[in-house]
Amino acid sequence: MEQRGQQAWRERWRRVFCIFALVALRSCFAQIKYSISEEVEEGTVVGHVAKDLGLDKNTLKERGCRIVYGSTEPPFHLNQEDGVLYVKRKIDREEVCERSKVCLIDLKTVLENPLEVHYVAVEILDVNDHSPGFPENEKLLEIFESALIGTRFQLQAARDADSGILSVQQYKLSNNEYFRLEVKDRGEYGKTPILILQKPLDRESVKTHNLLLTANDGGKPPRSGEMRINIDVLDVNDNPPVFSRSPYTFYVSENNSPGVSMFTVQASDQDEGNNALISYHIFRGGENNLISFLNINSENGDVVALKSFDFETLKTFKFHVLATDSGTPSLSSNVTVNVFILDQNDNTPVILYPVNTNGSAEGVEEIPRNVAAGHLVTKVRAYDPDVGYNGWLLYYLQEVKDHNLFGLDRYTGQIRTLRSFTETDETEHKLVILVKDNGNVSLSATATVIVKVVEPKEAFAASDVKSATNDIEDNGLTFYLMITLASVSALFIISIIGLIAMQCSKTTDYSSKHLQDPNYDGTLCHSIQYRSGDKRYMLVGPRMSIGSTIVPGSNGNTLMHPDRRLASGEVRETF
Repeated sequence: MEQRGQQAWRERWRRVFCIFALVALRSCFAQIKYSISEEVEEGTVVGHVAKDLGLDKNTLKERGCRIVYGSTEPPFHLNQEDGVLYVKRKIDREEVCERSKVCLIDLKTVLENPLEVHYVAVEILDVNDHSPGFPENEKLLEIFESALIGTRFQLQAARDADSGILSVQQYKLSNNEYFRLEVKDRGEYGKTPILILQKPLDRESVKTHNLLLTANDGGKPPRSGEMRINIDVLDVNDNPPVFSRSPYTFYVSENNSPGVSMFTVQASDQDEGNNALISYHIFRGGENNLISFLNINSENGDVVALKSFDFETLKTFKFHVLATDSGTPSLSSNVTVNVFILDQNDNTPVILYPVNTNGSAEGVEEIPRNVAAGHLVTKVRAYDPDVGYNGWLLYYLQEVKDHNLFGLDRYTGQIRTLRSFTETDETEHKLVILVKDNGNVSLSATATVIVKVVEPKEAFAASDVKSATNDIEDNGLTFYLMITLASVSALFIISIIGLIAMQCSKTTDYSSKHLQDPNYDGTLCHSIQYRSGDKRYMLVGPRMSIGSTIVPGSNGNTLMHPDRRLASGEVRETF
């Protein structure tokens, strides 16, 4: 029982001691709180510590009143004379507390004799002394032009050393038609800007886009920071090659040198790099065998011919060139190339007449001695396979003994006498005719005509033989013309026969109306034709003597039809 009594007594004293200790501590320790803005000037009053703690300011010096701030020198000073706490140096909140929302500096105010410790907390209030800043002043973005609308590009957020409302509150993007800005609020981690594509990009139209992103804080006035955003639009193969002309038309002179460039086709591609690297090929499909003689340089589009062209056998042709870029996948286009061969004066005139049996251009012409001036002796005929001026022929008398006797039409090749022959003129004359074309470098050929002057009777006989010979020669030379004319004539004759057959099927029988004379024996033995004005009349009746006349009202019949072959008033008798 005694033990239990002692323990209860000890417990009561312990409780009493705790109560006295708490009272003593309350009297020895106290805490006050002040707040000042950062960056205030040195000597600024923070607070009246002695007064707020209820200390006698007259004993502060005697009791050694001081402040303690960890192991470093405190940014404040306590005046022992008046117990006022002053700013000792400028305080940068961001340096002291970094990015803490609340910045407190805890101080201890210590007094001795007796020992007292009081806690003083000084809150450093933030001021808008910092501007937002981006990690880099310029940002480079590379975006393919094939990017879809709505594609998002997250940007780095701006940083502001200030806190709270004085930190970054807003982002702005410079005006443009391709991008818009979206801001994502990440709470304590701040706001993050996001770039969103709102219009398709086209590198061929705009290669680069220069934007300006601005970050503003919540100060009054607000502070801001900027970052330039440079966007390079990357190429995709979205443009096919395009030829400079379509179609191409080139003119190439015949007899060109094989293997030498004739002309060049050229295409361009608005893309870049490999997407714009073009190769050329000749499209060799179809039945055009001519393109087998063509070749093209795949790199520059030079077209060369592997053979010479001849205008007389080939005047024009066309082919197709395919241009393909090196993109993935590749794009291509084609163009039609029309080629016209230009004629060169590479053919000499060909003599068609005179030509003798061995093929040489020589002939003999016989004319009567009594022909008058202007008599056609013969005509030299020639042709040139070239065209234009290269095929335009002129005729010249290159060799003749008597220039006063024969003349040559330079355009038609006709040889005519200039005067009548005399007894003193020679009986044989040699004429050498020069046939020239009108090319830049003229080509020519010659023909020889021997003119023999004979007596009229001999000339007529020789003329008949010559005519027959000439007819045979002419028939051989113009056989193809006769075939053409015969075909046309046959069609014409068939048409006429058809028309006559149609008319005959509609003819009326006039025999009963006009031939009822009992003395008429049924034969037409005599007719007289005569003209009156533009009409021709034919009188038909029974046999009459030449001196007989036609009596009006007789049984003779009169047929009237126009006749352009007889002169007006001419009368012809037919038996």
